[in-house]
Amino acid sequence: MADEKIIIGEGTAYPLNGILSMPEGAEGQVPAAVLVQGSGSTNMDEKIMANRPFRDLADGLSALGIAVIRYDKRTFIYGRKLIKNKSFTVYDETIDDVLKATAMLKADPRIDPGKVFIIGHSMGAMLAPQTDVMGGDFAGLILMAGTPRTLEVVLVEQYEDMLPSTKGLNRMIIKKLLGSLKKKFSGLYEMDDEEAKEIKIMGGARAYYFKNMGENSVSSYLEKTDKPMLILQGAKDAQVSVERDFDVYKELLAERDNVSFKLYPELNHLFMTSAYGTIGDLKKEYKIPGHVDKEVIGDIADWIASLSSQ
Repeated sequence: MADEKIIIGEGTAYPLNGILSMPEGAEGQVPAAVLVQGSGSTNMDEKIMANRPFRDLADGLSALGIAVIRYDKRTFIYGRKLIKNKSFTVYDETIDDVLKATAMLKADPRIDPGKVFIIGHSMGAMLAPQTDVMGGDFAGLILMAGTPRTLEVVLVEQYEDMLPSTKGLNRMIIKKLLGSLKKKFSGLYEMDDEEAKEIKIMGGARAYYFKNMGENSVSSYLEKTDKPMLILQGAKDAQVSVERDFDVYKELLAERDNVSFKLYPELNHLFMTSAYGTIGDLKKEYKIPGHVDKEVIGDIADWIASLSSQ
């Protein structure tokens, strides 16, 4: 495996540092994948406390013959600038840069341009079908710990799930925040765009961001792409649900014979072995250094290889 420093969007208003991990000793053109982060502002390794799942994926997949591109998220570098844009959407935050990274891979003579895949994690998985339709034109989509539901519904649910295990002042804070979120999200899709742009939700995000994302729903873009998909989730994922997310993907895609699913009994949202498995203990769980399970990396590599050989 050889890591090469790259810049996504060089010469644009938002250049981003990244790494292209190439398989060592590869003969001929190789398949490749672009990694897409979840919500929040994370670096190219998708560093979450003590863990770096995207570095694990890049190292593991490149060792198995698949080139991998990863890069800092736009909000990680330019968050203060972007927060001033009331019209900010997931296209500005994520999709635009994924398309640039994908074009870079397809233009690299060492990469097979017909075998470029997207690996989206969490919110990145939600955006993968939309990115494919908007120009990614991937050979296949790998959705890791995604959800077909809207972001605001999942966000509210996560805070609701925290309440039973939270006490004292923290419980009061979460309860107040939950009430505020429900009030702000009430009538979200009845608001006009200009009204939504004036309502701040949290972390600088405005109602328009959620409205725009919800109007470009995951389910609608799942219908618009016929690409092969691999949908993965950990059964001990405390941020998305087997019943409300993984199983719903199965229902939505039940008639598609080019979609595969796998659930990992002991893994969490980062596809690492779960220590607690509850949303109230996420901080403790993510402070424990871990690595993306080798079985997950092997399953992704095998799936990509099965399509690459066709």
